[in-house]
Amino acid sequence: MDFSNLVILVTGASSDLGSNLIKILKYNNATVIGTYHNGKPTVNIDLVKCDITKEDDVKNLYEYLQKQYNGIDVLINLAALAKDEFFLDKSADSFMDVLKTNVLGTFLLCKYFALYNGKGTIINMSSLDASESYNEYNMDYAASKSAVECLTKNLARNLKNIKVCALAPGWIDTANVRNCDPKYIASELEKYEQPRLLTKDEVALKIIEIIVNNDDYISGDIIHMKEVL
Repeated sequence: MDFSNLVILVTGASSDLGSNLIKILKYNNATVIGTYHNGKPTVNIDLVKCDITKEDDVKNLYEYLQKQYNGIDVLINLAALAKDEFFLDKSADSFMDVLKTNVLGTFLLCKYFALYNGKGTIINMSSLDASESYNEYNMDYAASKSAVECLTKNLARNLKNIKVCALAPGWIDTANVRNCDPKYIASELEKYEQPRLLTKDEVALKIIEIIVNNDDYISGDIIHMKEVL
């Protein structure tokens, strides 16, 4: 693969998946810009601090990208927030923090991508939680990912020259998941009929496949990923 002609924005660059994806994109010669909010990641790319829930921050980000790179070709929305706690313990502010980051943030990034670029590819990160996880700890996160899928389909109908897809993976082998109760993870994998945790490389390569095999995916596609065939 040679991505030397692509300028790619990856939000959530400090996440396990984000840093892994960035390394693979850079190995294949892409020009990569990453955003972060808390904790600057240790990846050797152009990094921009951005609170994606604030419209002025997102607007300033895209003005910078337009000035420095003459726009971007691909937006990968990885930035997300989860606050797993018993639903009766969730506050209104906590619930809204998750929705603001996962839904509003995704919307704002898509909006300004459309305004400043007018063409290209957007990949939103959803989750199987959007349709298959019903438990008392992640109702806010699951609801936010359902909204991301709805947003993806809606944008696909309204952005004529931009392909908008969402990737909905199952459980991924990240540091946060490894810190969970193994019995809980095993029960979730069984519920999903997911044979094992997906690796970060597998999910990153699936994102890259959506970019490379662009004609294989229709705008509005929600691509579920439980295992690698």
